[in-house]
Parts: sequence; structure tokens; C-alpha cells
Amino acid sequence: MKPKVYHFSSQEGKLIERIVDQEEAQINHIILPSGEKVPEHHSNSNVYLIIIQGEMSLSLEGEKGRYSRGSILQIPYHTRMLIENEGEEPLEFFVVKAPHPEKYKK
Repeated sequence: MKPKVYHFSSQEGKLIERIVDQEEAQINHIILPSGEKVPEHHSNSNVYLIIIQGEMSLSLEGEKGRYSRGSILQIPYHTRMLIENEGEEPLEFFVVKAPHPEKYKK
């Protein structure tokens, strides 16, 4: 049996791409150049942020922290969050949502 293989992009500049969109989970890949951010929003599932490059400035319910490559951050459902790249190098990370956000709409 062979596994299903998913690919993600490698590029310069801002990128937000959905890699996996299945009933069990959703996985997004994001690259934020210096000074860019993901607008403030509430998490629509249990969220895991996996940082693979750079440093993330993360505000949860107004409390700010900084996290670097090699960190996996767990964010509970319906938490107000703001992700920013205040560093010099690009910030690259994966967003794993499990269960899929559709499960919370039911």
C-alpha cells in the first residue's frame, strides 16, 4: 500500500495554501514575510501551529508571546488570535485543525 502524498509550495513572498481538506482534519501552509500578519480571528477548531522557519509573534486573547522554529503551539477552539511576523526572516508554519472546522458548525 502506498500513502497518499500531499505537496506544499516553497516560494518567496506571502503564501496561504490549503494542503489537506478532509473530514478528519484540515492542514494549511503559510509563509509570512517580515511585517506581514494573519488578521485577528477566533480559532474555528482545535488548532496546532507548527513553526518550521522564523519567529512567530502570537497574541491569544490579547496576551502576546514569541515562538521560534521547532515549536508546536496548541490553540483551543474559539480562542481570539493574531499571528504576526515581527522578525527579519520569513515566518513559515503549518496550521493543523482537528477536527475539521465543519464539525463545530453542526
